[in-house]
Amino acid sequence: MTRALFIVDSIAVAEPAMEHGVVVCGSHGGVSAARYVLVLPVKPLAVFFNDAGVGKDEAGIVGLSMLQEVGVIAAAYAHSSARIGEAADGLEHGVISYVNPLGVQAGLAVGQTVCEQVARLRRMDVA
Repeated sequence: MTRALFIVDSIAVAEPAMEHGVVVCGSHGGVSAARYVLVLPVKPLAVFFNDAGVGKDEAGIVGLSMLQEVGVIAAAYAHSSARIGEAADGLEHGVISYVNPLGVQAGLAVGQTVCEQVARLRRMDVA
């Protein structure tokens, strides 16, 4: 089985059809972005965000820990590796800069490419 892949420039378009899939978005990984995933009745397996330069108090990645709390693998790719707001660029050129603990357990690590890890997650049998 290959999990569905969703490439969305903004996580604001998150929808129930994304359940158990892998999502690459161009959005930052902050609180407001994470909320779009949190409200879904069934969550995606994984979501990749742009770290947006991280920002004050880690505002650009704080959503990764919020998604950890609901069982979602979450990672951010470096804003210097892919354009903010352009998910296709994140998928093609993104380099992972931050990962939540569930992501680490699933084999994600800083420095890996988004493209390779998305392909691997789509093939993984993760409950």
